[in-house]
Amino acid sequence: MKPDIAIARETKMTPISTIADDLHVASDYVIPYGRYKAKLDMALLQEFQDRPNGKLILVTAMSPTPAGEGKSTVTIGLAQALQRIGHKAIAAIREPSLGPNFGLKGGATGGGYAQVIPMDEINLHFTGDFHAVTTAHNLLAAILDNHLHFDNHLGIDPNSITWRRVVDLNDRALRDIVIGLGGKGNGVTRETGFDITVASEIMAVLCLVESMEELKEALARILVGYTYDHNPVYVRDLGAQGAMAALLKEALHPNLVQTIENTPALVHGGPFGNIAHGCNSLNATKLGLKLGDYVVTEAGFGADLGAEKFFDIKCRKGELNPDAVVLVATIRALKFHGGVRKSHLDQEDIEAITRGFANLLHHAEIIRQYHVPFVVAINQFTADTENELHHLESLCNENGFSAYRTEVWGKGGAGGELLARAVVQQAMQENEFTPLYTLETAIEEKISVICHRIYGARRVTYTSQAKQQLADYVRLGWSQLPICMAKTPYSFSDDATQIGDVTDFTITVKEIRASLGAGFLVCLTGDIMTMPGLPRHPNAERVTVDEFGDIQGLF
Repeated sequence: MKPDIAIARETKMTPISTIADDLHVASDYVIPYGRYKAKLDMALLQEFQDRPNGKLILVTAMSPTPAGEGKSTVTIGLAQALQRIGHKAIAAIREPSLGPNFGLKGGATGGGYAQVIPMDEINLHFTGDFHAVTTAHNLLAAILDNHLHFDNHLGIDPNSITWRRVVDLNDRALRDIVIGLGGKGNGVTRETGFDITVASEIMAVLCLVESMEELKEALARILVGYTYDHNPVYVRDLGAQGAMAALLKEALHPNLVQTIENTPALVHGGPFGNIAHGCNSLNATKLGLKLGDYVVTEAGFGADLGAEKFFDIKCRKGELNPDAVVLVATIRALKFHGGVRKSHLDQEDIEAITRGFANLLHHAEIIRQYHVPFVVAINQFTADTENELHHLESLCNENGFSAYRTEVWGKGGAGGELLARAVVQQAMQENEFTPLYTLETAIEEKISVICHRIYGARRVTYTSQAKQQLADYVRLGWSQLPICMAKTPYSFSDDATQIGDVTDFTITVKEIRASLGAGFLVCLTGDIMTMPGLPRHPNAERVTVDEFGDIQGLF
């Protein structure tokens, strides 16, 4: 089949004004970014507040292989399929990050005949939201260092500063740096570093606030460090929240684009799923629920990371009630978690699928804990054999849930109609969605609940640094915040090499960061990094622009 970018470029796009008209959005609320992209004024949420909500469908997955299992593709394809069978459907997904785009994973606009378009523009600069987040984040860093340079009247201890800088690229050389070199005129010399933009707390804030007033309040309470007397210092102490909000003003509005089959898509926000909460913005999701019969959204990586954070952070904050879940599985991921090497995943191996099924079953049990109905989508690849597909379907049926073959990559919405009908049936059921823990539960107990009940860990341990942070946060009154676990997506443990359904393992919490603006505590485990590096041969080596100005090599 043709490359993704060739398929996307050959698609006849509908003017974005027509897509908005079909959603019954008045032109006064449409902010065009050219002919095929627009922002929708978030004032629409107030305008449509009395409209009933559509059905909210979450797409999550089993533990992936390093190349991913096509969760975005299934999300987009399912929205197209729902549209094909007569429902007004909207895809609501995250914006791609330039880091993985030029690194290993490529873009995040789907694939084949289940893509959001214009694919090249969405995968690159899009409407500038990520640039706004990057600039707002680094403005705060500059104001903070400027404060240190001019008298430091707040008494900030430079060694306690928690606010780093960000850039939306994978650049391992920036993980740990020294700034302020070259003499007194260049500021205070201190150690710091860069994170990738999608790990910025401001990105999380953007995706969890619902108004300009709430944005300013969230920015104001961001923690930047401590005084010499060990008292916390917030953005409000530096007076930076107004300027930061000004940079983020346009980024608050959700972005409207379309799929290859002209299904509306809201693509907004992009916190990483392993080092942040991994969901698109509340504004986009809530707006989609007012505009469509079904909103199909996704959460980063597998159910242990993405679904847990979607349920316990996003749904809790937005008072959302998910109606159904789609759990994406692939034959190659089952074989991978059944012990097959990546180079042999295209070879038929029924026994490996049986072994790897334990991983899928674990993810199914995670979803069951939230009391939301679900189905399994088998995202088909060309190397899958009929024997393998039939065997997986049988395993699912034997364990009390249904699996549906999905061919949206090769056939678009037509390849997902069976799945769409099953999702509609599941979404019509009453459910008793309940978050995993209450906010009043102690911090350590919340971490324990996630590690034991979601990951299946036998023990949870803490480094001396994490223990001290835990005590400090209790003392400072930050106990009633949800937990955002930063963990490898490739294993239930904190060791990426422990694949399958691992048992008898220990989760080690190395550090706990207080993201007070976003409203959660981030627990870093294992070898998780907030600034990825490029692989030996990054995707950037394949991207170019031809003589007609068309970008080639993106996927």
